[in-house]
Amino acid sequence: MKGDSYAIFETRAGFCGIAWSGNGITRFQLPTGNAAATERLLLRRMSGGKAAEPTPDIAGVIETVRRYFEGDAADFSDLNLDLDGQDDLFRRIYALARRLPWGQTTTYGALAKEIDADPRLARDVGQAMAKNPIPLIIPCHRVLAAGGKVGGFSAPGGAASKVRMLALEGVVLAPEEPAQASLGF
Repeated sequence: MKGDSYAIFETRAGFCGIAWSGNGITRFQLPTGNAAATERLLLRRMSGGKAAEPTPDIAGVIETVRRYFEGDAADFSDLNLDLDGQDDLFRRIYALARRLPWGQTTTYGALAKEIDADPRLARDVGQAMAKNPIPLIIPCHRVLAAGGKVGGFSAPGGAASKVRMLALEGVVLAPEEPAQASLGF
C-alpha cells in the first residue's frame, strides 16, 4: 500500500482511520480512544502513507461510517476496494462477506460452504476475517463461529467490540454458556 492517502476522523464510538489509493479503499481502522492510537494502528499496516484531505467519495464513506456508529443502517457493499496483495481465496471470501447486509450474520462454516464443500475451509475463512484490511466495510463482525458464538475479533476491544457493533445493528447474541465446574462424579 505504498503511497496511500489516509485520514483520521472521529465517530460516536471513537477515532477511526481510512486509507485509499486511486483504485479504492485499502485500509480501515476501527475506533480507538484517541486519534494518535488510530493513526499508529492504521500506519502499522501501510508503508509510505500520507495524511490527506478526503476525496469527495471518501468523505461520503466517512459520513456513512459516522452514521453507522450512531446506529443508522449503513450499506458499504458498493464501495470500490483496492485489495491489491490479497490472494484469490481471501478476495472470494471478502466478496461473500460484503453481501451480508446490516443486521444479518453468518458463520465461518457457512461462508466456507459457499466456496467449497470442504469444511476445513472454515479455518481459511477465519484467517481471512482476522487479516481483513478493511473491517466494517468488509463486515467481518457479521461472521460468527459455529453455533452463533462470537468467535474472535482482532480489532481494538476484541470480541466485546464485535458484540457492540452487532448490537448497533440489532443483533442480540445469546450469552456464552459458563463452563461447568467438574464435580468429580
